[in-house]
Amino acid sequence: MMRWAALLLASLTTTPVLGATVLQCVSYARIVSGVQIYGDALTWWDQAENHYRRGHMPRKGAVLAFRPMGPMVLGHVAVVSRVLDDRRVLIRHANWSVPGAIEEDVLAIDVSEEGDWSEVRVWHSPTNQMGARSNPTFGFIYPDKPQLREFRPDPALGDSLRFASMTIAKDDPAQDAAPSRKSLASQPRLALDLRAIRYADATPSARSLRDIIADVKRDAALR
Repeated sequence: MMRWAALLLASLTTTPVLGATVLQCVSYARIVSGVQIYGDALTWWDQAENHYRRGHMPRKGAVLAFRPMGPMVLGHVAVVSRVLDDRRVLIRHANWSVPGAIEEDVLAIDVSEEGDWSEVRVWHSPTNQMGARSNPTFGFIYPDKPQLREFRPDPALGDSLRFASMTIAKDDPAQDAAPSRKSLASQPRLALDLRAIRYADATPSARSLRDIIADVKRDAALR
């Protein structure tokens, strides 16, 4: 139980220890997307002005810029690898679930009231479920030539490890010819009314670990 609780808490704290020599989200996103912006993730949205188009609709190859929140003091950036529908995308990013870890083609869900991707929930690989927190975002930064580029580990960028990628389950209407290493069939059923997962919008500091665990169990019972 304690190990499970520790993994759950890991989904709530996504910023690495400052100064740690691990792969950062900005280095990974810059290489994979080709968006040539430098500096902390929280500055990417403003830096993109007058250099790249920005918006609130997901597109393959776009960079999703996260706002700072709680322990995620430097923000975060991720690259859209596939658009599944208006509310679901697959993303590639680093330094989210575990410091330095690379997660490729994992799920992100729009849980915003307006459907504008201003708040998302993101897959947490260590617990094999959606993260328990709703994360605010600035929006999408669109590269001039959308293209997913290969990332090769580079010690100069910090230590890294990879989690297995995901692809669409065979019975999903959006199935393509991509090889399957982990199926989205193991993820929450996303046809649910999005209000069923709004518990993540509650103020984290006002909720105990017991409350969070109870909410996650309720969410699992609705699958």
